[in-house]
Amino acid sequence: MDGGSAPLRVCYFNRSYWPDTGATGQLLTELAEDLVAKHGLDVTVVTGYPVSSTEALPARQVRNGVTIIRARGTTFSPRRFAGRAMNYVTYFCSAVCAAVRLPRQDVTIALTDPPIIGLAALAARPRHGVIFFCQDIFPEVAGLLEDFHSPVINALLERLNRFMVARARRIVALGDTMASRLIHGKGAEPAKITVIHNWADTSAIIPSDKRNDFSTAHQLDSKFVVLHAGNIGLSQNLDVVIEAAGLLKARPDILILFIGDGNRRAALEAAAQSRGLDNVRFLPFQPRDQLRWTYASSDVCLVSLKPGLAGYIVPSKLYPILAAGRPYIAAVEGVSEVAALTERHRCGVLVEPGDAAQLADTIMRLADQSSERSSMGVRARVASELFARDRQVAAHAQVIEEVAAP
Repeated sequence: MDGGSAPLRVCYFNRSYWPDTGATGQLLTELAEDLVAKHGLDVTVVTGYPVSSTEALPARQVRNGVTIIRARGTTFSPRRFAGRAMNYVTYFCSAVCAAVRLPRQDVTIALTDPPIIGLAALAARPRHGVIFFCQDIFPEVAGLLEDFHSPVINALLERLNRFMVARARRIVALGDTMASRLIHGKGAEPAKITVIHNWADTSAIIPSDKRNDFSTAHQLDSKFVVLHAGNIGLSQNLDVVIEAAGLLKARPDILILFIGDGNRRAALEAAAQSRGLDNVRFLPFQPRDQLRWTYASSDVCLVSLKPGLAGYIVPSKLYPILAAGRPYIAAVEGVSEVAALTERHRCGVLVEPGDAAQLADTIMRLADQSSERSSMGVRARVASELFARDRQVAAHAQVIEEVAAP
C-alpha cells in the first residue's frame, strides 16, 4: 500500500473469534491482527459472544489494533441442534444489524460460521465487493449433524452457497480439492478462486524435546503418545480411534491422548470408560502459548476426516503438527488435501478412514520404528514453512488489495 494513502477498511464476519478456542476463531484472530500490524489495514470483525467464556466482554472493543463488534446472540450449548440453530440465527440477525450501521468498508469478508453469514457481508455494501473465505462448503458439511436432517434446509443452504459464490468478487479456498468442489459443484468461476491454506505459527511452534514441563506434569514422557489435538467433533470419525485403542491393550507403552473438546468428547470418554481402556486419556484445551509443548509431548499425531468430506472440510490441525516436526497418521480419503500433502512431503502415513485394525497396526509399527518417525518429523518441519503464518497472511492481504484496486 502507498504509505500516504488511508488504510483500506476491511470487515470480517464470523461468529467465532477471540477468545474462542475453536480453530477457525483462533486463525481469524491471528489473521486480523497480522493484517493490522504487518500490512497496515484497518480491520473490523463482527463476531459473536463465545459459548464457553465466563468473561464479561464488551459489545465493542479494540484489541491488538482490531476493532471487535460483538453481535448479540444466544449462547446455548452447541451439543444439541436446537441450541446451535438458535445461536446461528440470533447471531446472524444481530450481525446484519451491525453490518448496515458500519462505516462504509472497502472490502467485507465472509467466513462460513454460520453458513448464511455472507448475506451480512453483502448487507454492509462494501465499496469494492465481498470476499468469500470458504472454511467449509455447505450443505455437504451439514450432513454431519446427527440430530437434524432436513432436505428443505439443505436445499436452502445449497442455494445460499451458490449465491455467495456468484456474488463474491473473490473466493478463498483452503486447497486444490476445495477449489475443485467449488468450481464443479457450486458453479464458481475458476478465475475468482485463490487457494490459501490455513497455517501454523512456525516461530511459536517448533520441534522440541519430548521431556518438558507439560509431559512431565501429565506423566507422558515414559509413554509412546499418539495425540489427537483440537476439536473433538463430528467430522473426524473418532470412534475408530477408540476401537483401535481396544486393539492396543496388549501394548501398555502406547497411550492415546485427546487434548481439546467438542460435540463428541463426552461420547468418546464414555465409550473408553465402558471398555475399560486405561490407554486412552482426555485433557482439556491448552492455552495457545502451550501448543509447542503439547505437540512436543507426542510421538505421533492423528488427523482424520470422515469419508465423503474431502474438499468440503480441510483439517487445520495438520499445520501445527508439521510445525512441531511430528510425524502423523492420516485417516483420510486419497483425494483430500491432507493425503496430497502427505504423499508429496512423505511426512506421515495414510490409512483407510474407518479401519481400526489398520490404524492400530500402523501405530504399533511406528512405535517400534524411531528412525522412520524421526525422518518423517524432519520432513514435516520442512513442509511447514510452506504454510507459515506470515506467508499465508501475506496471501490474504494480496487478495484484499487486488479486490480494492481501482
